Amino acid sequence: MIGPTVINTQHLKIQSCDRETLKAAIEGDEILSRKLNINVPSNWSEFGVEALKYSLGRLDEGQSEENWWTYLPIHKEDNTLIGSGGYKGKPSKEGEVEIGYEITPSYRNRGLATEMTKGLIENAFSNPKVKSVIAHTLGHENASTHVLQKCGFAKVKELNDPDEGLIWKWELKRM
Repeated sequence: MIGPTVINTQHLKIQSCDRETLKAAIEGDEILSRKLNINVPSNWSEFGVEALKYSLGRLDEGQSEENWWTYLPIHKEDNTLIGSGGYKGKPSKEGEVEIGYEITPSYRNRGLATEMTKGLIENAFSNPKVKSVIAHTLGHENASTHVLQKCGFAKVKELNDPDEGLIWKWELKRM
């Protein structure tokens, strides 16, 4: 994957962040809004600026990470940024890539997290190196576990995280 990637789904334009877009997002909502020519609400991300800074640092490390970090879901009809998500780096040697996603509260319960997740999965599997997509959730039934189940993931492991407590690992293998 070279150059910015845009994943189009029914309701979303899911755009990968290059260095300039990440810098704009870190600088502030108004700057990001002008850069992408979209509406950017003040509560679009619960992950915060630190996650964006981490992604920027990884992109600065090398081109092979391009398009394997932050993506911005833009609601087509409203031209509004409604969350963030993407991958936690390029595929591993085993062909595994991890996804994450969030939808701002005012856009939840409309199927948009599922739509975004399906778009990220399809995009990941378009790369022949990707053999499986994984995700981690808190270790109890919640909105994220339901999204993953709707997308065909299976819970494959329970882990104890020193900060989060019980964590569930989910996996979807290439068909």
